[in-house]
Amino acid sequence: MKTKTSSSAATAIVIALLCCSCVEQQTEKSAYFEAVEAGVQTGGVKMIPVQTPSGTFKVWTKRIGNNPKMKLLLLHGGPGATHEYFEGMESFLPQEGIEFIYYDQLGSAYSDQPQDTSLWDIHRFVEEVEQVRTALRLNKDNFYLLGHSWGGWLAQQYALKYQDHLKALIISNAMSS
Repeated sequence: MKTKTSSSAATAIVIALLCCSCVEQQTEKSAYFEAVEAGVQTGGVKMIPVQTPSGTFKVWTKRIGNNPKMKLLLLHGGPGATHEYFEGMESFLPQEGIEFIYYDQLGSAYSDQPQDTSLWDIHRFVEEVEQVRTALRLNKDNFYLLGHSWGGWLAQQYALKYQDHLKALIISNAMSS
């Protein structure tokens, strides 16, 4: 019985050491990630002011990863849904060298929640995406746009107006009109 317990303890220690060394190797790859806690390390949250016909409001963004050549802005569904269903991407996109940016559109989750329903207009949302792109310094050489559901329709409308600002467009489960 002692041998079995000792063997189990030794196995647990080896696994713990391997896990620690993996975390160390990941944090050494880039000074961008600070090894202050377990889990995905990020570039932080940025609240971006956007101009609307009803005044200035702030939208929430959060960057994950560090790749100046590939920045993927995520447009969630809704309107009114949140970035949260994209969080599974944290487990694979950074390891593939893809920087991505969560973004809660105006009226969603962590962004301001104006009560003016006239702001719920596709053309106004297109201009909001453009303001977010500008604030995040995304350009035609590094700006990839992924839209899901309503976000896919928004991404299509954005691409029709601002195709010169995009490197690529990805549409997932969206309608065309």
